[in-house]
Amino acid sequence: MQKFNTETLLEINNWLEIKLKTTTNLTFVVPNPDQENNRSFKTWVDLAELHFCKMLTPQKVNEDFIQLTFKKLDPKSSFHSAPIESKEEKYGTESIFFNINKNEIPTFLHAYKRALEAVKVEKRKHILNLGINKGDEFELIQQFIETETFDNIKFSGIDHSQSALDYAKRRFPKDNVQFYQQDINTINELQLEKSDLIISIGTLQSPSINYKPFLMSLVQEHLTHDGAFILGFPNSRWIDGELIYGAKAPNYPYSEMSLLYNDVIFAKKYLQQKKFRVTITGREYVFLTATKINN
Repeated sequence: MQKFNTETLLEINNWLEIKLKTTTNLTFVVPNPDQENNRSFKTWVDLAELHFCKMLTPQKVNEDFIQLTFKKLDPKSSFHSAPIESKEEKYGTESIFFNINKNEIPTFLHAYKRALEAVKVEKRKHILNLGINKGDEFELIQQFIETETFDNIKFSGIDHSQSALDYAKRRFPKDNVQFYQQDINTINELQLEKSDLIISIGTLQSPSINYKPFLMSLVQEHLTHDGAFILGFPNSRWIDGELIYGAKAPNYPYSEMSLLYNDVIFAKKYLQQKKFRVTITGREYVFLTATKINN
């Protein structure tokens, strides 16, 4: 078994690249991260992710060394590349995507919670979520504010998937929470009243949406004069149940974030022109939070 001690990280990285071409599980020994001046566990977790692996539970060899195993992720186990039998049910209850819970990802939870605090979610009257799926974003709001406050806010969630919405309805059997099966490109057909908070995470970048004019129409037609936005832009991919950092662009074999930054900066500049205060936070999901300056 390979044992590393004084090798550089570049040497270890090169060894991993070669070995992982011919194996799915790779075990090796490294200095104990609990000891001073040794590489941390985070270093090894990050290295595993960069090689599209999951790091299994480390095993202690002795006081000075531990045994690590990197297990390659299955790239076919991803909703990004899964075959689509029904466009409406791509993210439905039978999909890989449906089993993902972003609220249990620390970096997502931290950034979304910050965004909810920034828009003072507890003071909002009507919250609209575009691409609500099974209702995870509403669930976190429910956990974040008092029950009485939650019950006095009107929630509207729109999604393409009827099966996901049926699940969401069972999670929120409340009169103040309504779900609509609709292509968000035709949101005007619903004739909803304007919202004072619009949330959309990982939806506006869908290929079927003309992002820039659609975002402008949300501001002009669906947001109250004192409304706010929380927009989440995926800077990651889900592979084999793991969230892998870095947006994947067409025609690139590695993470390339030009399209992501273009979308984020467009939203920032446009909303600033409309007198919003805009902040950009997050990591695997980049959060753009916008509130009216006169608030």
